[in-house]
Amino acid sequence: MGRKKIHDKVPTYDKMLIPTLEALKRLGGSGSIDEINEKVYEVTGYDEEILEIPHDENGVQTKVEYRLAWARTYLKKYGLLENSSRGIWALVDNEIDTSKLNSDEIVRYVREKTRKPKTDKPKNPKLQNEEVEDEIEDQIDWKENLISVLLKIDPSAFERLCQRILRESGFIQVEVTGKSGDGGIDGKGIVRINGFLSFHVFFQCKRYKGSVSSGDVRDFRGAMQGRADKGLFITTSNFTREAIKEASRDGAPPIDLIDGEQLCNKLKEFNLGVKTELIEDISINPEWFDKI
Repeated sequence: MGRKKIHDKVPTYDKMLIPTLEALKRLGGSGSIDEINEKVYEVTGYDEEILEIPHDENGVQTKVEYRLAWARTYLKKYGLLENSSRGIWALVDNEIDTSKLNSDEIVRYVREKTRKPKTDKPKNPKLQNEEVEDEIEDQIDWKENLISVLLKIDPSAFERLCQRILRESGFIQVEVTGKSGDGGIDGKGIVRINGFLSFHVFFQCKRYKGSVSSGDVRDFRGAMQGRADKGLFITTSNFTREAIKEASRDGAPPIDLIDGEQLCNKLKEFNLGVKTELIEDISINPEWFDKI
């Protein structure tokens, strides 16, 4: 099957609106983006081949993940979803009946709501749609820009960045080993829970374009086995479906996976090279002055 035909099979975001709501209902009304996406895949039964298609050359997100981000934003603007600063999305009403919702109506309402005030000239529908798309993509594009920057830095600098992230996350004795031929092990550290329990963690940092395969995860596990309690695999790209399954395979030492999107979120959370500017929105209440 040609690549173009495979791309054509990726569902459009409007086809993901109802499945996103169904996924959240199955999750009990709330969930992280990863939890919601996984549940959507379960609800829809999307082919593995479809789920692997990258959104862009940097591989920050798959095309399905990108369109699911659009779906969540449309549902939020329609008033069905809300999200917290910690990245948890939730249904506004857990008793919502999805059978009574219409995807076309949701899209039409949101586009009408975000349309700029009318001018003397008729509104160009194409431009109107672009305004909605721009608003949504602004929330996603910064990650792609950040990954582009990370791909340009020296590999040793990327290792030091991962070391800094782990320290900011509460790890202690974090060292970058950078030993070539050591199964991809780039460093180690200790995470302490409640001041009592300690776990030794080996980590690998893969500054990479394209998906990380299950073979990469197996090689890393083989190198760390018997030497650490857990493994942590950090990448600028994403992991194949098989790699995700391999990381949590029964009977094997567990490996936690941090993909490009999670990496961006951590850098933003810790203000490491990412600055969030809050724009002050000032409104005037004329009625208040009338009551003086």
